[in-house]
Amino acid sequence: MKNDWTVKDMPSQRGRTILVTGTGGLGFETGLALAGADGEVILLGRNPEKGMEAVQRIRAATPRASVRFEQADLANLASIKACAERLHQRYERIDTLINNAGVMTPPRRKTTKDGFELQFGTNFLGHFALTAHLLPMLVKGPSPRVVTLSSIAARIGARINFDDLQAEHDYKPMPVYAQSKLACLMFAFELQRRSDAAGWALRSIAAHPGVSRTNLLHNEPGRHSVQGFLRSFLWFLFQPAAQGALPTLYAATMPDATPGGYYGPRGFQELRGAPHRAAVPDEALRLEVARRLWDVSEEITDVRFPAMEKQDRILEEGQLIHSTEI
Repeated sequence: MKNDWTVKDMPSQRGRTILVTGTGGLGFETGLALAGADGEVILLGRNPEKGMEAVQRIRAATPRASVRFEQADLANLASIKACAERLHQRYERIDTLINNAGVMTPPRRKTTKDGFELQFGTNFLGHFALTAHLLPMLVKGPSPRVVTLSSIAARIGARINFDDLQAEHDYKPMPVYAQSKLACLMFAFELQRRSDAAGWALRSIAAHPGVSRTNLLHNEPGRHSVQGFLRSFLWFLFQPAAQGALPTLYAATMPDATPGGYYGPRGFQELRGAPHRAAVPDEALRLEVARRLWDVSEEITDVRFPAMEKQDRILEEGQLIHSTEI
């Protein structure tokens, strides 16, 4: 891996259909770069006005871009299912799915349309359901990939609290956010294990953007919160969103991106810099927790991935190991 990898090193994406969740910040920069590499880009978001504005900006920057907007609310399982059905009608396959969109640290507990805590429900469960719905389209293509965004917050004492998964009894914004991003990381790893067991030939990779200048902290905690103050007045500590998107782009496009791998910035504490293999928190490697999280997620979302009889047998025998070199 080059120490100074940039979008100029990204291979052509011609002939690949790529769906990116999120239309601003990292999602926009990811879509812009992939459209610039001749990929057919679908930006998925809940706000049509913002979505079309993002599409127009990408077309203005790259006139040859093939890009369109698709509406879906990741905090609404019915909306996700309806979107997936439209995509099935319009496209034969999706080559790359980038699970990017997110909600960060609202000061008070909020819930999704289906009653899940907003951060866990949007950041993790929404993408879990979307991936399940799109899996039949993904496995049709050559070299399909799913890239799921985690966060450096996942390594700061995060754990999956099955006793209070929806933070109904103890809501603290940052620990709940960290749990949602740990769940995303564990999902990426578990999806790779299940792909290997089932023979899907799907490459599932996780990424994180370090600390990047997006509107997450302004949108949820608010500009007058401590987090919003840091984002507004200590902006120089945050790398540009285009730089923060590089680990995602590396994971989504490079031939040597490791199945079951994890990528983030290579700088100090993985806060900023060019893409590099990221440190994996020990909690993310707990296979029994990952499997339980998967089973619980299928149950509460009522969304099912294909049965993995072979994998069930391997897990029971204790033979399955994480495919990433740590």
